[in-house]
Amino acid sequence: MKLARIRTADGVRPAIIDADGAPHDISAVVEDITAQTISADRLAAIAKINPADYPVLSGDYAPIIDDVRRMFCIGLNYSDHAKEAGMAIPDEPILFMKTCPATGANDPIILPKGSEKTDWEVELGVVIGTRAHHVSEADALNHVAGYCIVNDVSERAFQTEHGGQWTKGKSCDTFGPVGPWLVTPDEVPDPQNLSMYLDVDGVRRQTGNTATMVFGVANIISYLSRFVTLMPGDVISTGTPPGVGMGMSPPQYLRAGSVVELGIEGLGTQRQQVLAYRDPG
Repeated sequence: MKLARIRTADGVRPAIIDADGAPHDISAVVEDITAQTISADRLAAIAKINPADYPVLSGDYAPIIDDVRRMFCIGLNYSDHAKEAGMAIPDEPILFMKTCPATGANDPIILPKGSEKTDWEVELGVVIGTRAHHVSEADALNHVAGYCIVNDVSERAFQTEHGGQWTKGKSCDTFGPVGPWLVTPDEVPDPQNLSMYLDVDGVRRQTGNTATMVFGVANIISYLSRFVTLMPGDVISTGTPPGVGMGMSPPQYLRAGSVVELGIEGLGTQRQQVLAYRDPG
């Protein structure tokens, strides 16, 4: 099952996606896609819906759930990406946070004021559906509500040249595209075998597969749950394959007018236009 939230003239509406990729309005069944909605019981009830029984929606994709609580990110989780970054493969998952609000899959990326090194990163996102506290790796995937695409947009100068943690380079406004869909685990039987890509201005920059993760999804969930109680609505962005702008020779970064297109097998696609700085408020 694929779920989404669609911006319409009458507000954001929850939707179920049919086999042709069309969103159908299910607001008569569920008020919104929320942390409460994505529990296993609620998802099982929604799964019984026949999309054809509900009207087709038109509009832009909103963030996949209305209350993304936290965005956890795993750094250097593809060995070839660690190599292009000139950093050692980590012994344990590297954790940092994105503290910006989640944005829709096709919402624009607004360059931060003073930015010269805004970069792209296609990543598999994992949406937590049930509380996870010290869970085993064998049980970890039972806490997953679904999967999605994340573009972990990053300002490299803010991230690496101003001291402290990576968060300041990861949390600028509009740096959190998620979606377009929340795809439930029944449609993703093996999250460790998903092909992925990212293009900038029509040129392929990233090609990868989740099979080459250093730490797999189940390992990441189990590991994080030792330190943080994961809650419904949390999103984990699990790392990126090689091909980021920072790793090119010479480095290349996004500029106003650039178009970023990315996708992951079975999870849909995203498309973002890059805009010059403006106050997004």
